[in-house]
Amino acid sequence: MQSLTLAQAQKLALLSQALPSGITKGTAYDKALATFEQLGYIQIDTISVVQRAHHHTLWSRNPSYRPALLDKLVADKKVFEYWSHAAAYLPMSNYRFSLPRKAAIKSGTQRHWYCQDKALMASVLQRIDDEGPLMAKDFESANHKTDGWHSKPTKRALENLYMQGDLMISERRGFHKVYDLTSRVLPSDVDRSMPCEQELGQFLVMNYLKAHGFGTVSEIIYQLKDVKAHVQQAIAELLAIGRIENVTIGGEQYIASCQALQQLEKRLNRKQVKILSPFDNLLIQRKRTNAIFKFNYLIECYVPEAKRQYGYFSLPIIWGGKLVARADCKVDKKASILNVLHLCLESSLTERSAFLTALEEELHAFSQFNGCEKFAIQRISDNPN
Repeated sequence: MQSLTLAQAQKLALLSQALPSGITKGTAYDKALATFEQLGYIQIDTISVVQRAHHHTLWSRNPSYRPALLDKLVADKKVFEYWSHAAAYLPMSNYRFSLPRKAAIKSGTQRHWYCQDKALMASVLQRIDDEGPLMAKDFESANHKTDGWHSKPTKRALENLYMQGDLMISERRGFHKVYDLTSRVLPSDVDRSMPCEQELGQFLVMNYLKAHGFGTVSEIIYQLKDVKAHVQQAIAELLAIGRIENVTIGGEQYIASCQALQQLEKRLNRKQVKILSPFDNLLIQRKRTNAIFKFNYLIECYVPEAKRQYGYFSLPIIWGGKLVARADCKVDKKASILNVLHLCLESSLTERSAFLTALEEELHAFSQFNGCEKFAIQRISDNPN
């Protein structure tokens, strides 16, 4: 069994995530699509103190990326919205592997958020069939009573139809979803066949390892339901045919893709700074981030202000192959300034002066990405932890 040092594990995790150098071949559009294919999904989030998470994650791997490219990828039917561990954009090439969850929700063996009002769902579906794509605001609910999510009954019906696969999101207008029949959204050449349990299990394992290099069963099935047995069986099969192998990192056992392990021979750019979204694929599983990078991260926008240590929306920062800082950022659109309200440096950071010089270059690019002319660092501190 191969043993990886922590430094090797960090390198493999970063290279598998196309960080820090990113996707380098092709047009900005090609690189955006390649990022989806490499990562497997990109989480959607609504917080907009800086550019939203899905755009930020794409930009982190592709500095030529601009938000209009995502709209074009959706319009070209290269990516689609559905659920990964959370709401996400996924590559259309993986569409068929969304079908088991949809079927489970439709049959009632899995539940998403809302109870199903079958009559209302049928009425909503018929209206979209008759009229074409519609948004939630195009429906008036006879019963305006909302649930704990503050959603009207017709909105709940739309989301149920979407989660069970009858509807898809054809586009967004002002970040509002536009729903249409799945049959009208899917490209004609997409594979719509239901994967068997063996196919699903092997896909989940290899898709995760492609994006992360190595992982555990619990990491692979993170926030997924009813797939553990399929994944465990797939791991046994993939080990037997030599597509994956067991490795140890810090005394803990993982599985790794044999193809991903070859990346250890590549060079990692340790001079480049990358500012990440809190919802970036690299660190969305906080327990893994702490185990591999020794970076204890908590997004504090959900923490009462008096209890925040780093700031409302602190962004993790990569340099030297490690996570070495976090910056609480907020765009001031009127002044066209990206404000770094608090830059906190980790105790593991070495060559502080070189890092700050590299950070300035990245902050300049990040400011432009956020539509700002300049940036301002208002406070720097050292992390006592």
